[in-house]
Amino acid sequence: MPENKTRDTVILGSGCSGLTAAIYAARANLKPLVLEGHEPGGQLSITTLVENFPGWPNGIQGPELIENMKQQATRFGAELTMAHLVSVDLSRHPYVLNLGANREPIHTRTLIIASGASARWLNLPSEQALIGHGVSSCATCDGFFSSGKDIAVIGGGDSAMEEALFLTRFARSVTLINRTANFRASRIMLERAMAHASIKFLPSTVVEEVLGVEQKDVRGLKLRNTVTGERSELPVQFMFLGIGHIPNAKMFDGQLDLDPDGYILTQGNVFPAHNGQPVPGVFACGDIQDRRYRQAITAAGTGCMAALEVEKWLEEHGR
Repeated sequence: MPENKTRDTVILGSGCSGLTAAIYAARANLKPLVLEGHEPGGQLSITTLVENFPGWPNGIQGPELIENMKQQATRFGAELTMAHLVSVDLSRHPYVLNLGANREPIHTRTLIIASGASARWLNLPSEQALIGHGVSSCATCDGFFSSGKDIAVIGGGDSAMEEALFLTRFARSVTLINRTANFRASRIMLERAMAHASIKFLPSTVVEEVLGVEQKDVRGLKLRNTVTGERSELPVQFMFLGIGHIPNAKMFDGQLDLDPDGYILTQGNVFPAHNGQPVPGVFACGDIQDRRYRQAITAAGTGCMAALEVEKWLEEHGR
């Protein structure tokens, strides 16, 4: 491919980490191409009020924050396009990105992977309709809004226990709902949750419907006992999903080192590897490599790091 058609850098993902990387890369005159992916804007695009992002004392709506970041990136020369990565070849350089659908492949000297992790949902129509209106996949992000309310946490693993324990700081009561009688959580986390006076357990139970769609506000849950088949309603005003996330990294399986759950393993914050060896010019940031914090501000921080490393790499290896 002619040299002048090879990109200096391509950014996969348009969430907080990808757009921060785009801002920094564009200001460095790298003219980054941002592939928005199948979830443009990432988790913030389905978040309502964001109150913990510095610089917004009264909070800001998640979609508005993402839109502001897009405008900031394009102002400095970043190019955003709706595209979904089908496959990538990291065995040769420049790297080749296949977008499918009869679109020309993209060649790039460097690659920033900011494709994030998608929350696991129950995939109920009522649940999807109430995301951001009492249904949340992030206790740290939205716990404050559950103050004084009766809430439910769905899940039986450590993530669910951690969220339930965290939410007792705000909620009046927390009900942990698990589809089986056995909880997957580690013994210590399960014992901590069971010992807390504000947490009660509903094992062998599934949610069939989230009530409050017409009011655009969670009013309760329709439940079914998986053993007896008995149906009931639980009056709650918030539902948190604690059933984990799915990292969007399948296309890198076999080309980058992933952990058992599919997150990209990084060395020194943003450096992925293959068989323990660094992959030149490839960087990962945001939730695709962060299974612990998963906050907008930490995603932005690693997006900044990745862009600065791209700039340094191109300087060292020639543009």
